[in-house]
Amino acid sequence: MISGLMGAIAGFITHAISSMGYAGIAALMAIESACIPLPSEVIMPFSGYLASKGQFSLLLVATVGAIGCNIGSTLAYFVGAYGGRRAVERWGRYILLSQSDLDRADRWFSRYGSAAVFVSRLLPLVRTFISLPAGIARMPFWKFQIYTFIGSWPWCLVLAYVGLKLGQAWDKSPALRNTVHALNGVVLVAILIGVGFYVRRFFKSREA
Repeated sequence: MISGLMGAIAGFITHAISSMGYAGIAALMAIESACIPLPSEVIMPFSGYLASKGQFSLLLVATVGAIGCNIGSTLAYFVGAYGGRRAVERWGRYILLSQSDLDRADRWFSRYGSAAVFVSRLLPLVRTFISLPAGIARMPFWKFQIYTFIGSWPWCLVLAYVGLKLGQAWDKSPALRNTVHALNGVVLVAILIGVGFYVRRFFKSREA
């Protein structure tokens, strides 16, 4: 079931990028940055893979991905700014955002200020949700936009570069293909552990 779900998500991502091009990359990264769990770790490497085939430019892939991050982050920012902490507390559990996550974000903003937005865009998981507390804290909008972009661009570039290099090596190295196939079981176990962690968090947040 889990492998089927992940396969469906990956299929949706690859189809959107293949059919929509750069617009598909921007749209998918916007969804990811709007607090909807769509993995950039699939979006950007696949885009980099297509760059290795000459369909995209690596730098444009990273830039379009970062623009998508800004679009989605802006939506989340305004939810935080106009819905306030109460709205995020009420609906956050549906995106697995717990009370402790919000408390931690508040402390982070108190300590690091606007720099928290830049740093968080370089980190898995937290990068998806950081726009909500930024909006709640009413971080200056244009500073939020700038920090989001300059934090998102390196993240997008690195992931796309990994996909580019894998794409270049894929046809030349049978050993690489064999290694990837051998790791399928390990990846599935990691996914199961991750899903179990988030399901546990979901029920704990409902109890709270």
